[in-house]
Amino acid sequence: MTMGRPVLIGAAWALAAWPSALGAQALGGASSAPAPTQPVAAQDSNPTAPAGQPRARISPYVEVGQILNADLNSGDAVTYTTLAAGVNAQVQTARAQGQISYRYEHRIGWGDRAGSGDIHSGLARGSYRVTPELTIDGGALATRARADIRGAAPGVLVGNVGNISQVYTAYVGPSLTTNAGPVQIGANYRLGYTRAETPGYGGLAAGQPRLDYFSDSVNQVASVGATARPGAILPVGVSLNTAYNRDDAGQLSQRYEGWFVRGDVLKPISPYVALTAGVGYEKIESSQRDAKLDANGRPVFDDRGRFVTDPNGQRRIAYHTEGVYYDAGVIWRPNRRTSVEGHVGERYGSFSVTGRARYQASRSIVLQASLYDGVQTFGRQLNNGLSNLPTNFVETRDAFGQQFNGCVFSASGTTPGGCLNDVLQSVQTSVYRARGVDATMTVSQGRTTLGFGLGYSNRRLFAPDTAPGIIVYGAEDESYYAQIFLGKAFGPNSGLNVNGFVNYYASRLAGAEDVVSLGTTASYYRNFGRLGTTASVGLYHYSVGDLSNALSAQALVAARYQF
Repeated sequence: MTMGRPVLIGAAWALAAWPSALGAQALGGASSAPAPTQPVAAQDSNPTAPAGQPRARISPYVEVGQILNADLNSGDAVTYTTLAAGVNAQVQTARAQGQISYRYEHRIGWGDRAGSGDIHSGLARGSYRVTPELTIDGGALATRARADIRGAAPGVLVGNVGNISQVYTAYVGPSLTTNAGPVQIGANYRLGYTRAETPGYGGLAAGQPRLDYFSDSVNQVASVGATARPGAILPVGVSLNTAYNRDDAGQLSQRYEGWFVRGDVLKPISPYVALTAGVGYEKIESSQRDAKLDANGRPVFDDRGRFVTDPNGQRRIAYHTEGVYYDAGVIWRPNRRTSVEGHVGERYGSFSVTGRARYQASRSIVLQASLYDGVQTFGRQLNNGLSNLPTNFVETRDAFGQQFNGCVFSASGTTPGGCLNDVLQSVQTSVYRARGVDATMTVSQGRTTLGFGLGYSNRRLFAPDTAPGIIVYGAEDESYYAQIFLGKAFGPNSGLNVNGFVNYYASRLAGAEDVVSLGTTASYYRNFGRLGTTASVGLYHYSVGDLSNALSAQALVAARYQF
């Protein structure tokens, strides 16, 4: 739940939205910052809305297409027919801001080697201001993600791809901000749900033990804070915050609970620089039950490949920390366009560094970066990332990529958007400490939009070290990623989208191989009234150590009718 650190405005010191950087970093979670993993599909049309555009729109459509996928290693080729239906909708009013883009696609493979299947991809983000003090915020996501970080890394999802799981998540919650004299009071609550389907197997070395599969989880976050800016009560700004986090997962009845309380002070030392320090107390505990064992003492799995939980099994502690943590930092805001802050301290029994930066070079150029550190679960971190995505985003039209799996760029020009790679590098069942750095930038000039993203993510996994079937205790995985996209609208009815990406994944599990994936796609679209056409080409490569590699080319032609 992002709450934030103090914001400096010129020479006037204010804690306008404080605790605005205290949120995830101080009260129990790693922020979900920009971090692309798959190419961003650029817009279907000019992202700059013309004057007089309606504040609300809804555009349902149906689409039919033909895909050719050629294996450049073997020379084989397969074809698919795609049947799709979807809707794009948006509302922008004084009280409501939101957007939804959803697509259901059924692929029909031609030939024995071409598999058929259904694909759901969509993103919804919105907020509604009930009163000046009360706001309701929500979001939903449907996408596909790599299941096992050691396995195959299909980036162009055509053919019988393995190691992919369909993922769904949603959250909703109110946020209240009011004043009691010179003190600003804020309260937040969020309820979220996440589910992942059983993945297909692919890309693991022979004899590698498979990981347990995440099923679903329900998470809740509640927080209350009080803030007084410098001079309101004391010469320094002061803030007191409390929070409670809980995540209940279906796999092995896993449970995460976190209690947090923290106080902070802020001291301006110049018109543009302030020092800040905070101390808090936290208790975090994650536990799970044992898997049911067969007569030979081996874990029992259900028909979907997940552990069968022993209802009478012992509840074991996977992770526990309790005690005082602290940090100190510097905030620099020389003008309204630039904001930089950094914090160093002691947390989770070791050195911890967090920070963020934002630079709005002009109305059309914006850059942001984040350095994060927190103990997470898959469901909590995915909901955090979803809540950080914009309510006005660039709609995608990419039949080859994993839609909404990487960066989602803002269409408003006031933020570059956000990315989900820090959590979707693989679907992780265990509790983990997430650390990393991410940066994104967008440049919008007339009918042209450029997007850039890069980052690094590290996860240290926690599980009971004596639980049967569990192999991740103390292991780490990490990923590096970079991507670029270009969207060029030639007019109101045609345009070109180009995407490029590269990813590197590494796991410290025994016997795991490093994984590399890279690729590029290009799409040209042309609309004739309600009828639209698309032509796309793609080139993709991935390798899993010396075990396997793939090099493929794709081509697509499609026609869409918009109601």
